[in-house]
Amino acid sequence: MAHLLGAEALHLEFPTKVVFDSVSLGVNEGDRIGIVGRNGDGKSSLLAMLAGRLEPDGGRVTVRGGVRVGVLDQADVLDDDDTIGHAVVGDTPEHEWAGDPRIRDVIAGLLGDLPWDTELRALSGGQRRRVALARLLAGDWDILALDEPTNHLDVEAIAWLAEHLKRRWPATAGGLLVVTHDRWFLDAVCTVTWEVHDRVVDPFEGGYAAYILQRVERDRQAAAIEARRQNLARKELAWLRRGAPARTSKPKFRIDAANELIADVPEIRDRVSLQSLALSRLGKDVVDLLDASVSYDGTPVLEDVEWRIAPGERTGILGVNGAGKSTLLGLVAGTLEPTSGRVKRGKTVKVATLTQQMDALDPHLDDPVRVVISGLRTSYTIGTGSKAQDLTPGQLLERMGFASAQLSTPVKDLSGGQKRRLQLLLILLDQPNVLILDEPTNDLDTDMLAAIEDLLDSWAGTLIVVSHDRYFLERVTDQQYAILDRRLRHLPGGVEEYLRRRHEQQRDAAGGSSAAASGRASSAPASALTGAERRAAEKELAAAERRMAKLTSEIERKRTALADHDQGDFVGLGEKMAEIGALEEENSALEERWLELSEKL
Repeated sequence: MAHLLGAEALHLEFPTKVVFDSVSLGVNEGDRIGIVGRNGDGKSSLLAMLAGRLEPDGGRVTVRGGVRVGVLDQADVLDDDDTIGHAVVGDTPEHEWAGDPRIRDVIAGLLGDLPWDTELRALSGGQRRRVALARLLAGDWDILALDEPTNHLDVEAIAWLAEHLKRRWPATAGGLLVVTHDRWFLDAVCTVTWEVHDRVVDPFEGGYAAYILQRVERDRQAAAIEARRQNLARKELAWLRRGAPARTSKPKFRIDAANELIADVPEIRDRVSLQSLALSRLGKDVVDLLDASVSYDGTPVLEDVEWRIAPGERTGILGVNGAGKSTLLGLVAGTLEPTSGRVKRGKTVKVATLTQQMDALDPHLDDPVRVVISGLRTSYTIGTGSKAQDLTPGQLLERMGFASAQLSTPVKDLSGGQKRRLQLLLILLDQPNVLILDEPTNDLDTDMLAAIEDLLDSWAGTLIVVSHDRYFLERVTDQQYAILDRRLRHLPGGVEEYLRRRHEQQRDAAGGSSAAASGRASSAPASALTGAERRAAEKELAAAERRMAKLTSEIERKRTALADHDQGDFVGLGEKMAEIGALEEENSALEERWLELSEKL
């Protein structure tokens, strides 16, 4: 593969820190490189040096003659007086850009919902980000250097961007460098991962999942080498104290296959224990939305929402911007009353919300971190049963990436990611039993996201998450719902089903618009089913939904009863678990059939 760009012995330092020391690497045609690492370790600086935006203090970057590099910065550089159309295509005549399939695809994928002549000053931050990305992707580049391209994009736009980048060049052409904390995106797009840490850059083959596998293997090897070194030191000490050393076998370390690497790792969550603890803390009643509707100035936002939230339930909420997600969260949290219908709350429910704003920290801006946490609980319990562990707030802070020196830092001087983590810590120490997370992944790197996911795995309560980070959403929740056409819809097929339904919505809307424009009445998309077949399928679909609801309720009931069963009765416990397993298998088969019927209809 032809060489596109190279860096030799890069050195970069700031007044108080050496960021890189003699880093050499290259980009070849066909490379799709994801750059990961902790915040502050130099990911954006590395990208800026490779793209020619930042001059290194030592070493050099070379670019093959004629290679064009396009850059997406995190900063907003758009002109407020410009329009969307001019910002994206400039002065290019309409017949030229409209005739370019790539530009049409970019506009449809990122800007389809925005009027072409709107001035940029009227757009939100997220909309401006989409315009900046569209302007870059409309150009012709040999290398794209993207710094956090998924920021402010929803799940649909992120999925579109991944597909666009995979199709943009032939497999052996073009080069991509992308800094992102979106782990699903890394897996979907990247073939190489660069980890930035401790002034060096380590390359790994594959996307995020492959990188994690290799990093675990690397760490295990390092641990084995260190154990071997310490064994030798102990033997040497024993010889010095007792004379000739006894013969001992060498420590052994075997490189295992991927499935053996995780063979001794338990399930990420002990669902039975967590659910039992949540039930004891919450009781059977949490929050029930009963035919709840919300309108603003006569405009309906949510209609006839029926949602009975169970203790220990972990739910992800999907929906386009403006669909009503914040309104739904307001109903659950009690900060908003429905226009019609009602919301019923359990007596012991204590709701806490991690919002996108940092205003909860405003009273503490001048206080050091240690002062802020000193007035809270002295301990926080993670895990359940025999695995329960009490952590002090300081230990919890350390687990969430705060160094001991940072405990003396005033809150106002923390980075965005540190403030986000402190905000979550204050909420957890207040011990709510219903936790709402509204876009919790903002400003967090992949290691911190993994740490927070680990913390949430041991949190016993009802969890509701709204996030455009698909990896995080699927990792911490057990089920997903979407707001579609002002109603709350269950998604047995998860995010993939949501994207499919949204595609069908957009296709039907486009068909309806076309029919209206030509003066014809809109009609439903043609179906291969006859009238009788459609009625039979609809009947079976409704029956499947009713049966799945009953099975879900039965599974939850049996899991709750399991916690009260005699833990020494292993035979009885085994039988109960077998019953639950059979119900789960039936439910899974019904979900697959439900998806088949949905596609037919």
